[in-house]
Amino acid sequence: MDGDGALLLFLSTSDTDLLALPAAASSLPDGFGPVEARNPARVTAEALGDLVEAVERGAAWVTVLRLLGGRKAYPEGFDRLRRACLERGVPFLVWPGEQGRDLELEAASTCGAELWAAGSGYLDGGGIENLRHLLLKLSDDLRGTGYGPPPARPVPQHGIYRPGAPVPEDLRRWRERCRRDRPTVAVAFYRAHWMSGNLDFVDALCRAIDDAGGEPLPFFCYSLREPGPDGLPTAVGECLVEDGRCVADCLVMTLSFALAHVPGHGEPVDEVRAAGWMERLGVPVVQAVTCTTTRATWEDSEAGLAPLDVAMWVALPEFDGRIGGPPFCFKEEVDGAPRYVPDAERCRAVARQAVAQARLRWVPNRAKRLAIVLSNYPTRNARVGNAVGLDTPASALALLRRLRDEGYDVGALPETGDELVHDLIAAGAYDREHLTSAQLAAAPARQPATRYAQALEQLPTLLQASVSERWGPPPGRMYVHGGELYFAGLRFGNVLLTVQPPRGVGDNPIAIYHDPDLPPTHHYVAFYRWLEEDFGAHAIVHLGKHGTLEWLPGKAVGLSADCVPDALLGAVPLLYPFVVNDPGEGVQAKRRGHAVIVDHLIPPLTRAESYGVIAELEQLMDEYYQVQTMDPAKLPRIQDRIWTLVTEASLDRDLGEDERPEDFDDFVLHMDGYLCELKDAQIQGGLHVLGEAPAGRVLVDLLAELTRRGNEGAPGLRASLARALGLPEDPDAGVVPEEAARALAALADRLGIDHGGRWAHDTLHSATRELLRL
Repeated sequence: MDGDGALLLFLSTSDTDLLALPAAASSLPDGFGPVEARNPARVTAEALGDLVEAVERGAAWVTVLRLLGGRKAYPEGFDRLRRACLERGVPFLVWPGEQGRDLELEAASTCGAELWAAGSGYLDGGGIENLRHLLLKLSDDLRGTGYGPPPARPVPQHGIYRPGAPVPEDLRRWRERCRRDRPTVAVAFYRAHWMSGNLDFVDALCRAIDDAGGEPLPFFCYSLREPGPDGLPTAVGECLVEDGRCVADCLVMTLSFALAHVPGHGEPVDEVRAAGWMERLGVPVVQAVTCTTTRATWEDSEAGLAPLDVAMWVALPEFDGRIGGPPFCFKEEVDGAPRYVPDAERCRAVARQAVAQARLRWVPNRAKRLAIVLSNYPTRNARVGNAVGLDTPASALALLRRLRDEGYDVGALPETGDELVHDLIAAGAYDREHLTSAQLAAAPARQPATRYAQALEQLPTLLQASVSERWGPPPGRMYVHGGELYFAGLRFGNVLLTVQPPRGVGDNPIAIYHDPDLPPTHHYVAFYRWLEEDFGAHAIVHLGKHGTLEWLPGKAVGLSADCVPDALLGAVPLLYPFVVNDPGEGVQAKRRGHAVIVDHLIPPLTRAESYGVIAELEQLMDEYYQVQTMDPAKLPRIQDRIWTLVTEASLDRDLGEDERPEDFDDFVLHMDGYLCELKDAQIQGGLHVLGEAPAGRVLVDLLAELTRRGNEGAPGLRASLARALGLPEDPDAGVVPEEAARALAALADRLGIDHGGRWAHDTLHSATRELLRL
């Protein structure tokens, strides 16, 4: 930086500016002089000193700052550079990073209002040409040159990107040139990338989609929160919809954050911002991650993505129902400016996943091949299909019947779920104590060991080495018969009902199940690769919480090709019915197995109520309260009987009583509350069957238990009813006001509840149930 006043110093917190400036400067007239572009966030204290020194010695003819967040985004640099410019007489111009006026920055600038307004127009318009014209305008006004740039030109807010074309095209022109014989995969990316020419990652992903057999439809947008006349975001309606129908078969999103309302983050918004338009669009949406870290940082990280990337590109988009995809590009310094540099292998992974999702709209249901995978933990025949809270045999049969109704080829089906699971076990599961050679020989699902060896060679070298080191050379010794690997299952037309293989063998199956470092067996690897490559599954259904695929070794989120779930599952769409009350474990499958979670209801809930010893104790305590005032002489006999029952049921330990209490009245009051808690506890009243809504008493029981407890400050239904009647929170713990007791009795009479001799707590519970039944 010599002191000849030839330098234009441009500091911007916008990476878009920094990417566009080199392209804008490259087409400036000869003799214009150098343009130095920096991001304040990456200017060290030493580098800031060099910039200030350059201004002080007259190397720069103008200093431009563009700050997202105003002066407070760069207070030290702002003050030092402005002071140096004022002392040297160098123009100092500063604009906000967002559109609109910033009076503080405008006042701090040492230029006229006309130039500041013109500069705002160029910067708000954005793009390479507007930036080029801004530089020329600055030169004309501050150096007296005569370039005469035109006023700022508006840049489209959205449009279809065609590589190499200077302007976007509309959907009609794209349809004229697109190939109609393959599924279309749309790619949404930020307008800022199009304006700055930061498009290598978009180009690479589109090439990968083309190679995977899809037709790429890339479009840019400023936002997807602006509703158009059809209720869809304007960019979506104009770039993807023709005659009311989406022309894309899958949408790959590279946009961050959520469009849906996130609980705890402000008030709900309109339907467009609530992502309802995604459902109406009717196509799967795959979230592809554009990493803000370098590839080296991601590759070396066991966690995978940085916390900021997890929030922006994974956790928040999950509220929209987007399907998790891997990172496919990384932020690297290229020629002094940050650019998204694509990773070829991860681009192929995103493309294959998107095309596989898109192809589901192209393949007729009759021709689709599905695999329904049941869990089996531990590996015993009695535990086949042991999903949490789910009647898996009945659910599998219900799913097969629904598939038949939707036109899938499922062949002949058994009559009951019990018959289904018995047939599956009879055909041979993975319980080696009961597996016979005849079952192995007759298995409908198998893979020659030579074919598996070929499939293994296609997997990452690290995975091959870890599997063979732990389990020996392929094909291993587990479930191999006659030179073939055997997979448990039954064929129903084009649907395979199968069992997830054991993850390993050992004395501690629980440790094996969740071991984050244990590589899968050869048999396990062969199973998943066979499903995609040989069986040709168009989709896999993991039926119920939970399997082991999502717990295999690899990064926590943002998987690489070396991560075992990514390598084994490949691109096959994974559907995962999962119990709704355990989102934490369901997230594992979403983030590590690109699963689409289909929440199913919890098992039917009911109230424990009283039975056996508990019921007898309640009866004795009722007698105790009666004789306490009517015939106290009988108390010792009832006390003896109560204490005998308490010790026989070991309730004395629960109540913290090592010996018979001296103050028995106080003990009975304590036990009264304890028994209320016991019989009020939630217990399962059976198992849920997929697709079957609870009805009748089961529905009332479920609603009564779900509404019993408060939620986010709102009281539960029973507490609300008690409050309305003037009852204490626990009506059996103290004296019930006479007026409240009359109100409860009147309500019970009105609802037809027998409340004679009953505890107020029980009457209140019955009243709640009857109100729900109405």
